[in-house]
Amino acid sequence: MTEAPGQPKPPQAAPPIWRSVRTRLLLLALLPVVFLLPLLLGTAVKSWNDLLSKVLISQVSGQLTIAHQHLTGLEKSRGIAIQALAESAVFAKAQESGDIAPLLERERRKIGLDFLYYLRGVATLAASPKTARPLAPMHWPVVRDAVRGQARTSIDIYSTADLAALSPALARRARIPLVPTRAAAHTDRTVETRGMVLQAAARARDGVLVGGVLLNRNLGFIDEINDLVYPKGRLTEGSRGTATLFLDDVRVSTNVRLFAGRRALGTRVSVAVRDHVLRHGKVWQDRAFVVNDWYVSAYEPIIDSFGKRVGMLYVGFLEKPFVAARRATLFQIGGTVLAAILLFVPIMLWAARGIFRPLAEMNSVIQRVEAGNLDARTNYRGRDDEISRVAKQLDQLLDQVQERDRKLRDWANELETRVAERTAELQAANRQLEATTKQLIVSEKLAAIGEITAGIAHEINNPLAVIQGNFDVLRADLGKSPGDYSTECRLIQDQIQAIHILVSKLLQFARPEEYAETGEGHDADEVVRDTLPLVQHLLTSSGIKIDLLLAAEGGVAMNRTELQQVLVNLIVNAVQAMPKGGKLTIATSSPGQKDIEIVVSDTGLGMSDEVAARIFDPFFTTKRGEGTGLGLSICRNLITRAGGQITMKTTPGKGTRFCIILPRVG
Repeated sequence: MTEAPGQPKPPQAAPPIWRSVRTRLLLLALLPVVFLLPLLLGTAVKSWNDLLSKVLISQVSGQLTIAHQHLTGLEKSRGIAIQALAESAVFAKAQESGDIAPLLERERRKIGLDFLYYLRGVATLAASPKTARPLAPMHWPVVRDAVRGQARTSIDIYSTADLAALSPALARRARIPLVPTRAAAHTDRTVETRGMVLQAAARARDGVLVGGVLLNRNLGFIDEINDLVYPKGRLTEGSRGTATLFLDDVRVSTNVRLFAGRRALGTRVSVAVRDHVLRHGKVWQDRAFVVNDWYVSAYEPIIDSFGKRVGMLYVGFLEKPFVAARRATLFQIGGTVLAAILLFVPIMLWAARGIFRPLAEMNSVIQRVEAGNLDARTNYRGRDDEISRVAKQLDQLLDQVQERDRKLRDWANELETRVAERTAELQAANRQLEATTKQLIVSEKLAAIGEITAGIAHEINNPLAVIQGNFDVLRADLGKSPGDYSTECRLIQDQIQAIHILVSKLLQFARPEEYAETGEGHDADEVVRDTLPLVQHLLTSSGIKIDLLLAAEGGVAMNRTELQQVLVNLIVNAVQAMPKGGKLTIATSSPGQKDIEIVVSDTGLGMSDEVAARIFDPFFTTKRGEGTGLGLSICRNLITRAGGQITMKTTPGKGTRFCIILPRVG
């Protein structure tokens, strides 16, 4: 029965809240305040935050430039002082008098050097301190350039032995115990004994004047850089500036503090900064973790006279005050936005009630109509606006729907009567169709039984041919010497048993689900070899030469007896196609990873195109009175059921070639 028009419908589930008009109107009202305003402010705050970060990075970059210039100025001033001394009349006079040592001592203290010595060749003629004797002065490119007349200044790394040879006090001053540092690379070292030395050399007549300053623990020098880069009042209140000289990744001169005013000598730089600056030779300009806090930092590599990166120059200032100021600003902006939302949202919701209430009433009327109450109306009497006009129009539409519902009910009753009549006619036709279908099924079953019976008769011929061959041998032997013929009788009995096996295989072909074979498959080459004895008498009596090319070396996913049945059928057909003898070739191969190919070819009569086109058709045969025409049809069905395929190529007068492709197993 069809549902009558106007019949009450089951109540529908309420639509999801995000699909209601009320929700969408609320979103339209609140979007500017609740969503767009925070989004715009968030974008502005992010831009301001990024700009502040860029300003801080730019500031520390400029401070690194100042520190670099001061270090360069220190190098130049020491180099100029040593060159001026080497070219002075006072030094020339001391050379003539042979009293150079007192002059070197005075000038060393005056210039602010830690050592000063005069070389001629590799011999030290005078030095300050007096006991200073450099181990291998010509090892340093600075000294070698001075010998060639080119004054030069550079920062180099002295070993403990080099420092001790100049002054034991320098070796002791350079020694800095390493302090375990958070975020630094792992090391097994416990102390830094090398010294970072600023050395300068200049030619003096027939010798070289060399002087240097040890930068390890040179706190006055590093404080001078810090005061120059961060004068009083430069930074935000609460922040502090720092400067450091690194030997490799170890702080050897710094004003970074650990605790209780102790300087962070022996602490090490973080892995990220070390790799960026020392390994890749780049300048670091970003925030970095320095000993125990985050700093806005800048690092640059220090290159020695050999062109190697041996240390770093660092300047930076504490990030914490800027982070606190940034956080306070964000809280202030967020509080302002929240206050605006809390103030304006209630006002907007109050104004929206004048729209929500009539819409909710109209929605209630629609739900009652859907539930079957066609008398429901809004009867809205609000202000004369768009919503009021929509409510009145809805009431008019509901009046029209109620009238049409009455007419549809009348039409539905008439339609039901006509449907019942047509249904009776269809039922009669359906009963006639079922009877016809049953007759067709019976006809198909009879045809299938006839095909199977004919197939069984055809397959009995093969073992009978074997029985006949062995029986001929038995008669021939009895004719020559009538002795014991028990062996031949046994062979006849074996072939009779083979007839029963073949009949069973025909039944298996008819009902494969009852005889399904499980296993891992059978070796194709072995099956071919085991098949040949079954037809050997036919090959021998026909004078046919057989050529085996077995190279498959793999199993096939097919029943062994069924495959032998196919091969016997193809071989018998080949023998019959070569009545005057010929050559039979059986070849196996593995053309791919998934298939095994078996080829049976002969040099017989071949077939015409008309015969070849119908060779696999059931009941088609060219052996009038000798065959049933089911052999190749059954072979193709067996191969197809095993998941393979069989094809044939023939040339009249030259022979025929059958190719079997089966799935490979293992």
